[in-house]
Order: sequence, then structure tokens, then C-alpha cells
Amino acid sequence: MPRSVNNVASRKRRKRVLEQAKGYFGRGKNVWTVAKNKVEKGMGYAYRDRKAKKRDFRSLWIARINAGARAYGMSYSEFMGKIKTAGIELNRKALADLAANHPQAFEAIVKQLK
Repeated sequence: MPRSVNNVASRKRRKRVLEQAKGYFGRGKNVWTVAKNKVEKGMGYAYRDRKAKKRDFRSLWIARINAGARAYGMSYSEFMGKIKTAGIELNRKALADLAANHPQAFEAIVKQLK
């Protein structure tokens, strides 16, 4: 019996990878073996950095809250401790937005804590 190759499925698989490699530099966009490796590497970075993005934003929010709190003579840890005991249910993202873009509202929260 002659050997049968499922050319339709393999072409579809390769086409999908080459479409994902669109915009890559050099042979990475049109040579199957190079594109396959680059797409796999890129997908790994994308997976890793979706997790890292969350950490990066949390640290940015903490830095903004810290800067806002220090303007009123309070450290970040002292500010967050008083937020918890006062029962204010604002997360770090909202507090950072207030500290950066709405200083009057942030000042009102600080006055409520003192």
C-alpha cells in the first residue's frame, strides 16, 4: 500500500504558524523552521509576561500611593495600615489613581485617617 501523507492538515498547521509570525524580521516571517521556533519563543514570553504585568502594575501602584502619602507625612505601610483599620475598601489601583490624578480626593482620605 502506498504511503499516505495528510498534506491538508500539515499545510494548515504551517500556515497558522506563519500567520502568527507575520511582522517578524528576516527569515523569521517566511521560513517554516525559523518561524516555528520564533513563534514558540514568543508564545513563551507572552505567557510569562502576562503574569509579570500584574506584578509590575502592583509595584507601580504602590510607588504612587507611597509618593502621595509621603506628601502628607506618612509612609506607605503606615498609610495602608490606617486604611485597613479605618475600614476603607479601596484597592491599590483606585488609591494610586486618586494619588496621581485627584489630589483633593486623596487628601480627603488622608485627613479622614489622621
